[in-house]
Amino acid sequence: MQKKIELLAPGGDIDSIKAAIIAGADAIYCGLDRFNARNRAENITFADLNGIIRLAHSNDCKVFLTLNIIIVESEIPALIGLLNRLINTRIDGVIVQDLGMFYLLSKYFPGLEIHASTQLTTHNEGQIKFLSRLTATRVNLSRELSLDEIKALTLTAHQHRVLTEVFVHGSYCISFSGICYLSSVHGGNSGNRGRCSQPCRDQYLTTAEGKDFPLNLKDNSAYFDLRELAGTGVDSIKIEGRIKKFHYVYTVVNSWYKQLQNFYRHDKLNNDNSDLHKVFNRDFSNSFLQGDINKSMFIDNPRDHSATHHAEINGAATAENIEQAKRELYDLKTEIITTVRSRISQLSIAQAPLTITVSGQAGTPLKVSVKTPETSFVVLSDINLVNTAASPGSNSFAPKNKKNSVECLNYEMLLTRLKALNETEYFIRHLELENLQPDLFLPFQEITAIKKRILFSLNGAKETVEPIALPRLKKVRNVRIKPALSLLISSQKDLHLCHETKADIYFQLPNSFKNECSGFVELFRKNNELIPWFPSVLIGENYRAALEFLHQVQPKLIVTNNTGIAYEAWQQGISWIAGPYLNIVNSFSLLCLKENFNCYGAFISNELKKFQLKGIKRSDDFKLYYSIYHPIVLLTSRQCLFHQVTGCEKNKIDDRCIQRCEKHSSITNLKNGSLFIEKTKGNYHSIYNETNFLNTDIVTDVPDLFASFFIDLRDIKTDTKIAIDKAKTVKLFINHLAGNSGATEELKQNIHPSTDSQYIKGI
Repeated sequence: MQKKIELLAPGGDIDSIKAAIIAGADAIYCGLDRFNARNRAENITFADLNGIIRLAHSNDCKVFLTLNIIIVESEIPALIGLLNRLINTRIDGVIVQDLGMFYLLSKYFPGLEIHASTQLTTHNEGQIKFLSRLTATRVNLSRELSLDEIKALTLTAHQHRVLTEVFVHGSYCISFSGICYLSSVHGGNSGNRGRCSQPCRDQYLTTAEGKDFPLNLKDNSAYFDLRELAGTGVDSIKIEGRIKKFHYVYTVVNSWYKQLQNFYRHDKLNNDNSDLHKVFNRDFSNSFLQGDINKSMFIDNPRDHSATHHAEINGAATAENIEQAKRELYDLKTEIITTVRSRISQLSIAQAPLTITVSGQAGTPLKVSVKTPETSFVVLSDINLVNTAASPGSNSFAPKNKKNSVECLNYEMLLTRLKALNETEYFIRHLELENLQPDLFLPFQEITAIKKRILFSLNGAKETVEPIALPRLKKVRNVRIKPALSLLISSQKDLHLCHETKADIYFQLPNSFKNECSGFVELFRKNNELIPWFPSVLIGENYRAALEFLHQVQPKLIVTNNTGIAYEAWQQGISWIAGPYLNIVNSFSLLCLKENFNCYGAFISNELKKFQLKGIKRSDDFKLYYSIYHPIVLLTSRQCLFHQVTGCEKNKIDDRCIQRCEKHSSITNLKNGSLFIEKTKGNYHSIYNETNFLNTDIVTDVPDLFASFFIDLRDIKTDTKIAIDKAKTVKLFINHLAGNSGATEELKQNIHPSTDSQYIKGI
C-alpha cells in the first residue's frame, strides 16, 4: 500500500480555506494580517483563527500558520504577544523563515511545531541538519530541485526526524526564494517581508530575442509526476496560491485530491488535467522537477493562459477563438463560483457554544459540568466549599496573600474568572448556577485550577501555557569600537591586494566547483591569508565538493551564505561568519547562531535602515559586519536568463553551462531602468542593480556596533564606475573609516553613480 502523502492547500482568506476543506485538503496553510509572506492576500484575523481550526479539525484537516517573514527588532514585543496567544490554540504548526523566530519558538514555545519556509531555500543535506538542530519538524524544499535531489534530501530529513514538502502546483519564482531583492531594491517592497510586487512579471523593453516579459516563467505543475514524487518519499505536496480566490483553490485542490485517490485506490493516474487549465494559469511546466531546465519553461505573457489553451485544443489560438474561449470560461467560472459558494456557505468558523452548570453546597467539592456540541465532562474542585458562616479564623484557606485570597461564588465572578474560555474554539453561551448554594467561597487559586482543567479538556488534552515576558537581552558593554575593513575578490589577478592592505580578504567560491575543488584547495593553501566566502546555493555534488574543500583546507575562518556549510563548519570546529544573504535583521537571530552553532559573527542585512539597525543588540564576544559598498544582487536563478534576452545556442542548461558559460547582458524596464544579467564561470545566473550600493554615512550614523565594514571589489558590470584602481580604493575606504572627511568625499567622487536607497527606505 502506498504511503499517504499530505495534500497541503493555500488559504488566503476564509472562503478559500473553506473551499480547500470541501475540495479534500489534508492541511491548509494560512496567514494572519501580520508576520506572513503574503501581505497581498486578504489573510485572516486572530479572532477568526480558533473557529478556522475547529472547522478544519472537524473535517480531518490540519492548519499551519505562516509566520514566514524576517522580523525587525521593534516587532519582537508584538511577536511575543502573538506567540503567547498562539501557544494556547490547537494550531498544528507554524511556518517560519526568520532565525530569531526559530530561536524564540524552540526556547520559549516548544509546544508549537516548526516548519521551515520555502524562503530558506533549502537544497542541501547540511541545511536539513541545520534546521533539525533548530527543532524544525518539517522543511519545504527549494522549487528548483529535481526528483533525484528531492529523494536524497528526503532520506536525510527522515534520518533526522524531519518531514519534507514540495510545491507541486502554482507560480514559479525566477529566483531562488529568500535571496531575491528585486522588489525590495526597486520598490521598497521586500519579498522577505511578504510584500513582493513581482517585478519579474513586469514588461520590459523588447529584447533582442523579441521578448517583452523576459523573466516570466510558466506555472509549476507536477500533476502527472505523482508516482515519481511518491517514490522520493516526500511527505507533503503543496499547492501555491494564497492570493488566489476560492474557486481557484477549490478547482486545483479537488483535481489533486482526485489524482491522489486514483493513485491510492487504483495505482494509476488521471491523464486529463483539463480542469487545471480552466482556472488561472500561465501554462504549465514540470521541468525543474524533471531536472530538465530548458527554454520552454518561459512564457512571454504573465496573464491568464486559460483562454489561449482552450482555443488551441479547439482548433487554433485565433483572436476569434480566444474570445469565444473567454466567454465559455467565464460561464464555467461563474458556475464553479456559484456551486462552491453554495457549499462553503454551509460551513461556519463561528466558535462553538458552551453550557456550563455550576453546583455544590458547603462541605462538598464544587462541581462544574461543561457541555459542548460534541461531548460533556465534569470538573471537581480539590477542596470543599465553605460558606460565610465559617469563622475566618478557622478557615483553612484564609487569605495569606492575593494568590490565596478567597472568592465568593456568584454569576459575575464566575463569568469573569472563566472568560479565558471565550478565547478558545468555544464561547460561554449559558452559565447556570441554580444548584449552587448561595454565599459559598473557594480560594482564587482553586478557581484558576478549575479553569485550567476545563481549558485542558477543550484544547485537546493540551496544558495551558502561561504567557512569557519579552526576553531581556544582556546589555553590551559601552565600549568604543574601531572598525576594520574587509573586502571580497573572486579573481586571482586581485591577489596582490593581500600584500597591499591589512584588510581581511575574502575570496568567493562558486556555486559549482565539483570539478575544480583541487584547484581551489591549492589556491587557499598557497594564500593562507585568504578567507573562503561560500555562496548561498550549493546543490548536490557541489555541496559535497564544498565539504571536501573544508576538510582539506581546514581554514581558521570562513564566511558562508549557506546554512549547510555553517552546520559543517560548526561540526568541524571552524570559526564562521554568517554572510549578508542569510537575512539577519534582529538580535535573536544572532543568539540563535551563537548559541546553537558557535557562530563567530554575522553580517546584518542591507535591507535595514538606520533606525532599524540601531535596535540590534550584540554580545561582547560576537562581531557584527555590514557591507558599505557592493554591486546589488537582485536575484539568483537556476534557469538560463539569456534564453529570452540575447538567445542561446542551447535550449537547456547542463553542468557545462554552469561551469563554463561566461556572459553578460541587460534588460530595461519601461521606466528606462536597467537590470544587468551576469553569468560567470561556475556560478548561476544573477541579475544586478543598475548602480552599486554605497553607504558612507553608516560609519558615523551607527557607531560602536560593527566590528568590520565590508566592500565588494569583484568585477561585476553595472553602470557604476570606479575611477581609481582597487588598491587606492581600499586605501580610501580605510581612511574613511578612520574619520578622514577628505577620503569620504573622494570615494563619492570616484565611485559614481551609486545608491543607498535600501538604507533610506528600510523594510
